[in-house]
Amino acid sequence: MPGIRTLLAFALGCAASIALGSFPVPATANEPLPNTQALTEEGDLAAKMVAGIHRYLDRELAASVENRKAMWKVDASSVEAYRRSVEPNRARLRKYLGVVDPRLPASVEYVGGPDQPALVAEAAEYRVYAIRWAVLPGVDGEGLLLEPKGKAVANVVALPDADWTPEMAVGLAPGVAPSAQFPRRLAENGVRVIVPTLIDRKDDFSANPRLNRATNQPHREFIHRMAFEMGRTLLGYEVQEVLAAVDWFCRDEGHPRTGVIGYGEGGLIAFYAAALDERIDAGLISGSFGPREQIAEEPIYHDVWGLLTEFGDGDVLRLIAPRSMVFAAAPFTAPAGPPARSGRSGAAPGRSQAASPEAAKNEAATVLHELAGAGDAALRGVRFPVEASAGADEPVSEAASASFFQMLGIPAKPAAPGAPPVDSRKSFDPVPRQKRLFDQLVGFTQKLWRDSETTRKAFWARADAPSPASWEKSCEWYRDYFHTEVIGKLPEPTMPPNPRTRQVYDQATWTGHEVMIDVYPDVFASGVLLLPKDLKPGEKRPVIVTQHGLEGTPRHTIDAEKKPVYDEFSRKLVEQGYIVYAPQNPYYGDTVFRQLQRKGHPLKLAIFSFVIRQHQRTLDWLETLPNVDPGRIAFYGLSYGGKTAVRVPAVEKRYCLSICSGDFNEWIGKNVSVDLDRSYMWTREYDMGEFDMGNTFNYAEMVNLIAPRPFMVERGHDDGVGTDEMISYEYAKVRYLYANRLKIPDRTEIEYQPGGHRIYGKGTFDFLRRHLGWTSK
Repeated sequence: MPGIRTLLAFALGCAASIALGSFPVPATANEPLPNTQALTEEGDLAAKMVAGIHRYLDRELAASVENRKAMWKVDASSVEAYRRSVEPNRARLRKYLGVVDPRLPASVEYVGGPDQPALVAEAAEYRVYAIRWAVLPGVDGEGLLLEPKGKAVANVVALPDADWTPEMAVGLAPGVAPSAQFPRRLAENGVRVIVPTLIDRKDDFSANPRLNRATNQPHREFIHRMAFEMGRTLLGYEVQEVLAAVDWFCRDEGHPRTGVIGYGEGGLIAFYAAALDERIDAGLISGSFGPREQIAEEPIYHDVWGLLTEFGDGDVLRLIAPRSMVFAAAPFTAPAGPPARSGRSGAAPGRSQAASPEAAKNEAATVLHELAGAGDAALRGVRFPVEASAGADEPVSEAASASFFQMLGIPAKPAAPGAPPVDSRKSFDPVPRQKRLFDQLVGFTQKLWRDSETTRKAFWARADAPSPASWEKSCEWYRDYFHTEVIGKLPEPTMPPNPRTRQVYDQATWTGHEVMIDVYPDVFASGVLLLPKDLKPGEKRPVIVTQHGLEGTPRHTIDAEKKPVYDEFSRKLVEQGYIVYAPQNPYYGDTVFRQLQRKGHPLKLAIFSFVIRQHQRTLDWLETLPNVDPGRIAFYGLSYGGKTAVRVPAVEKRYCLSICSGDFNEWIGKNVSVDLDRSYMWTREYDMGEFDMGNTFNYAEMVNLIAPRPFMVERGHDDGVGTDEMISYEYAKVRYLYANRLKIPDRTEIEYQPGGHRIYGKGTFDFLRRHLGWTSK
């Protein structure tokens, strides 16, 4: 995968060559607007905006190592005090990973048939069974059980990498060197072992033949994308499978000690499972422990909302103490990017790679140093050794195995591993098992979506609607939750706005001025302000903020030759006498801007975290202009600009009305459904997911935060972003709120037009005139 610096350089180079963001500069270009400095920045401001946000996020990711210390209030005076003090952190990690669903009662059953016996193989010390175990409603774990012939000395869940089948890990099938078959080594030493099947990195099932849709998203990405919108992650689902096995291990009193061991992807799952469940007495993690600040370069199924605000890998160790864990610094590199297959596309970039032994040791050192000064000897005795491995064929070294066995309280046999057993099944095929597990997780997530409307109604139960005023007041809690937990709230800007302007249009009845305003270091807002020439001193006029869509610029909304879908709506509105401001938003530059989401999510930030602050600072400046009526600033956006039209005014109440064009949707289904041909599940737009939005805010609920201000939807019948049925169903909830609950039916409407994805400027222009009280001169 190309690095982000390479992508940024490529984007900036393209921008310079095609000059998408530049303007024909008139002779008056050196004359800034009053009370502003001259804008001298050259080149593509849109690309520079995205690059600046990348630099901001890079700094924040680096700073997160120090910043997340404030999230921990550890009391190390005793083991019990310690456990109580870290429990709030554990609860938050559980939420971020989506380990939130009650598991089914512990149950394990053998899986077999006439020519596929449940007793798969037998060795001198143990037997191998094919099993399944209950996890969640409709979701099982499946894999192998290695049952010692004598009394089990310990119970261990052994997780191979995602591309290893349990049979490969045990030696029943080729593909893994004998020295890497660690589950078998455990069984040879008297340990009861469950080896789960993980979702693999192939893309065979990432398709819907009925829709003639297919993608090269690995199975792991395909499930993760839909789960993220519903407040779950694939990592969390597989942690649940591990913990369900632990439930079975611990079903009886007096059970032996319990451990987890994992390599590659399995190591990360085992690590989080141990952090969340104190019944796990010991762990051995190979090839997946180390610094996590470059998580944006990892596969998207490692994308965990809010993770690095609190949980680097070293911080997670606080949840494992007072237990100990050993780390094997084994070389591990997952396949380079998603599968490459003709006719399939849409997968996100990213790959896993193990940290060096030195980096892993440094990651563990801080917590070990903290515990060295603990008031309790049990805490001072915690160990997190990092043992180097000889190579990829030895993911678990002898030294690491010995440490793990010691933590479980069992001796390791000095003898070399025995020969692998032989699979007694005839022509066993692991693919149907993989398909079952894939389908179960897809089905579970699809049901979460189908149930989500009821879940959102319960979430919104405290909203009160006897009057518009009481409704707005009761929505303040939801507004803050939306901004903080769904969009991601940046701190208030503290640097001076330092507005800079230059004239870039001089038309018969109006002028245009490019604007640049500082928000944070390296982060700025920009756009084009269009001013009618007939403005009089002291006259106050309405402002309409006109927002472009994906890969757009302000100029696209102004110039006829640029993007016909916008129908020059900025130009037409200024020619009707409105003051118009066309902002630049940072969804520009394809993968370069999409990676902003990957960098932002672990910091509990997203691209709209920046868009909201950019718009707020822009409004601050617009309100200072002498002819602007600050009580009549409206928003009107198309496509991604329509996405902005429900998110920004939901937070920023200074927008007195909002018009969403070409975007209003049954948004959760649009992100989650595998039965909708235009779902984002089938596209390259991996940046669309907003964590747990399915349980909190669909588009109707975002409009709840806009009400009682006027709100309108502009819809082309043939607009591919959705279907009329989807849009109408979601809008009916908006209409019900305005007309039935708040008794203000005149403040909302939807207009359907024949045609596709574009600005129509008919009913919407009437809506603006009516609610802004403006008649063009």
